[in-house]
Amino acid sequence: MRMIKKMLTNWRIVMLLILLLFAVIAIQPSFGTEGAAIRSVAKNSSAALAGIKNPDPGDKPMLREVITDINGKQIRSEKEYLDAIKGLMPGDIVKIGTRSSFRHSGDRRTYSFIKSRQEYTLTVKPRYLITYLDEMENVTVERITPVNITVNGTIITVNKTVNVTEQVQRFERTLLGAEDIGIRVYDAPTTNLKKGLDLQGGTRVLLEPEEEIGQDNLDLLIENLKQRLNVYGLSDIIVSSVKDLTGQQFILVEVAGANEDEVKELIGRQGKFEAKIGNETVFVGGQDIKFVCRSADCSFAVDPRKPCGQVTEGLYQCSFEFSITLSPEAAQRQADLSKNLAVVKENGFEFLNQSLDLYLDDELVDTLRIGADLRGKAVTDIAISGPGTGDTLQSAIQESGKNMKKLQTVLVTGSLPVKLKIVKVDSVSPLLGKEFVDNAILVVLLSIIAVSLVVSVRYKSYKISIPIVITMIAEIVLILGMASLIGWNIDLAAIAAILVAVGTGVDDQIVIADETLTSKNRGNLNWREKLKHAFFIIMSAYAVSVAAMIPLWSAGAGLLKGFAVTTILGLSFGVFVTRPAFAAMVEILTKE
Repeated sequence: MRMIKKMLTNWRIVMLLILLLFAVIAIQPSFGTEGAAIRSVAKNSSAALAGIKNPDPGDKPMLREVITDINGKQIRSEKEYLDAIKGLMPGDIVKIGTRSSFRHSGDRRTYSFIKSRQEYTLTVKPRYLITYLDEMENVTVERITPVNITVNGTIITVNKTVNVTEQVQRFERTLLGAEDIGIRVYDAPTTNLKKGLDLQGGTRVLLEPEEEIGQDNLDLLIENLKQRLNVYGLSDIIVSSVKDLTGQQFILVEVAGANEDEVKELIGRQGKFEAKIGNETVFVGGQDIKFVCRSADCSFAVDPRKPCGQVTEGLYQCSFEFSITLSPEAAQRQADLSKNLAVVKENGFEFLNQSLDLYLDDELVDTLRIGADLRGKAVTDIAISGPGTGDTLQSAIQESGKNMKKLQTVLVTGSLPVKLKIVKVDSVSPLLGKEFVDNAILVVLLSIIAVSLVVSVRYKSYKISIPIVITMIAEIVLILGMASLIGWNIDLAAIAAILVAVGTGVDDQIVIADETLTSKNRGNLNWREKLKHAFFIIMSAYAVSVAAMIPLWSAGAGLLKGFAVTTILGLSFGVFVTRPAFAAMVEILTKE
């Protein structure tokens, strides 16, 4: 009892206990947690329309909104969620219950320490197969057209909605079933530890700017990439700037739960959109565009006025169309550039003699004819169109919709400051990631057991072996606690670093034990002098190890940064916290 009291009053041991308490609070273990945590919510999906929000990438895992029940049926895991939505039919009403730490009011959210229940009601959308026929039909559609009106004696131009009759290609809709409700989930987390892509699955892309850029443009580039991925519907993302040992600059993008193709296609291009009349730019994506329609009433994967058709044998083409709203400045530029153009007649219609050409990454996407009635008018509402091709009619329709979604994303986010080159792409499946987690836990447990056995055999005394095992486990908890606190991802490199740090820690503790208890050459020294000599060896080894980790901070374009950071954290906790506590425990136990 007296020995325990001495330990609990020793400031080194007390400091270790306090830090362990903070580490456990930061990790926030909750091993009975059930449910399916929301990873992302697709734009314009049934879930998004019902009010379910995309999680913030910076949120700690235990703050994620978790689906607990669907239509009254309890959801305990990702598998149960997938089973629950498998049989949904178009028009079904789905009630989803969640557990959340946040309450949303529009785009604002408020945090609550106690998680509260949220309920959402959504309607399942139908999914159709569109088959276009070789027939035309007349339909009445609404169009926005500029008209001149007189207000207080002044003629002004306003946009007016009019009904017009147009010929469109007939099509048939075949119901295929229910559209996905738009939620990506994973098993509810049991701690605040963030798993890297190695352990949870996803895609990692290393990008290299084609030209050297300053810090301002680099920050803009990173922010633009984040926004582009978010607009596309991917939320569990990390975008960071890294350098290699030569100082070469790279952008590292990590997207959890996404496949390689969609990430590469979205971030691998600059996304520079320009609309030109002749060689003069009328407007560009981003700052010149105030609104981009992405809903079904003004966004068409297949333009009903431009029927799909076979271009050549084995090649079909469709056209998409969606509306956008220009800024007043961009609309005025269009008016200034078109006011002096000539009017020409084609097939009974009047057009201006120059077209509006649409370019994406300096490649011509489409050419739009400008109606004669728009000459010199500052029109803010216009339609954007483009093609989609495929070896079958259905693949052309799908490609048209895919191209439309990409162009809409670019118009919303604007272009990147520089072109990017994809240097390396790594993709890990979620199943492989789970296997890595299981193997990593097994390796850590086996290493703890092996070290415990070796130390027990070496010293044949619980007064040495038990403190070594305790401090070894304490180091692991402290490293994981700090990783949870700063939001550092635990990947395979970090796990390797934890093993290195723990191994170094055991080595240092053996140095302390040998120097203080078994060294025959230092029998005439007191305990303090023996510890001083042991810590001189430990601090020298610490300085060398940290110095060796610094180059790895940038090695491999930052891909080994996790190893370097975790190793330095582990060594620092060991030298400044656990080694002094171990020395104090050994001193108290041996003197008793």
